Parts: sequence; C-alpha cells; structure tokens
Amino acid sequence: MPDGRKHRGPGPQDAAYFGAEARPDLVAAVSDLSWLMSRGYGEPSAVKLVGDRYRLVERQRVAVLRSACSDAALADRRSRRIDPGALRGRSLRIDGFNLILTLESALGGGVVLGGRDGCFRDLASVHGTYRRVEETLPALELATRWLAEWGAGPCLWLLDAPVSNSGRLAAMIRAVNPGWTAEVVPDPDRLLSQPGDAVVTADSAILDRSGPWVNLARALVEAGVPAAFLADLG
Repeated sequence: MPDGRKHRGPGPQDAAYFGAEARPDLVAAVSDLSWLMSRGYGEPSAVKLVGDRYRLVERQRVAVLRSACSDAALADRRSRRIDPGALRGRSLRIDGFNLILTLESALGGGVVLGGRDGCFRDLASVHGTYRRVEETLPALELATRWLAEWGAGPCLWLLDAPVSNSGRLAAMIRAVNPGWTAEVVPDPDRLLSQPGDAVVTADSAILDRSGPWVNLARALVEAGVPAAFLADLG
C-alpha cells in the first residue's frame, strides 16, 4: 500500500507510550540497558531483559535501544563533539536522512528522543522509500537559517542511493541552498566514517567510527522547534 502520510507525526499511541506517566520507566530502562552494554552484554538479549522487566511495547523498546549507550561510547562521543558555537568556517559532512527525518518529526509533532549521549533522534524509518512530507521544506529552511547563523560551511549532504526518491530530495536540498552540495551515494555510512571534515549525525554506528561530530539535530530543534514532543530519556 502506498505511503500516503503528509506529516512525520506521532504514532497513534505515542502520547501514552512516551508521556509523563511512561517516562520514569523509560529513563530507568535506558539506564539499565546502558549498564548492561557497558559490561559487554549482547544487544538483543539485553533489550529483551530490560524490555520484559519494564513491560515495554516494541516501540518503546526501539526508543530505549536508540537512547542507550555504553559508558565507553558516551565518554568517547563527548570527547569528539563540536559545539554549534565553534562551527564558523568549518566544513560539514551531513548524514542527510538522519538529520532530515529528525527535523521533520520535530516539526510534525512526532516523538523526538533525547538519548544518553545528548543526541536527539526520531522514531521514523524510510524502509527503502523516502516520501516528502509537509515538514520537509521547513526542515531544510530551519537548517539553512541556523547553519548560516553559526557560520558553518561549506556543507556536503550525503543521501542513500538505495532509498527511492533520494535524488529528488538531493535536488530539493540544492534548490533551498545553492551553496550546499547534495550527493546520492551507495553507502553514506562508509563515507561519513572516514577521516575528514566534521560529521553531522546521530547514528550510533557512525558516531563510534567517525572523528569530530556535531550534535546538529539537537541544536536545530532547540533553536527552532521549542514546542517539540521531546522524550528525554538520557
């Protein structure tokens, strides 16, 4: 069935799954899962153990997994993080879908997760197909405004070639800001993990393999979407 969504909004039960009453158990679950990760427990078994303990539904378990990290990963990520105030004149490599989906979710009222490492992440997924929503253009305009305010650039956006409509999104990015470069490549993760310019992503796998990085999704949401549906689980 074609994806007919016009917004990157919340799931039907998200107000209950991530609201004030659910939040204490989710925060405790992230803490417990991070403790297990720090001691080498396998991810699937650790998530099941924690999820069963707190009786979490699958969507909550995904959120807890995206929000947790080991002590070693936390310390390493913090040591390489660049603050927005230090971006002037710096070139950036941007994990395109990772950033855009989070901004679209924030603007559309979807859940934005605050992770243990301070990153903001979404619960959206493209599943091989990206569909533009009403928040896409405002998301790109938000990034344009604040990256210019912070003096960052030039910026290279990398999008996944296997995801359909990635070429259209790349063209849209270039149209919104002709000073940006947007490329569709087979494996952005590999390019973002290589040494080079600072990376913009909240993808844990990339963060743990890259060099300097910018917590840009969080900075943009805090600057431009103060009313976002934030579930801070860190």
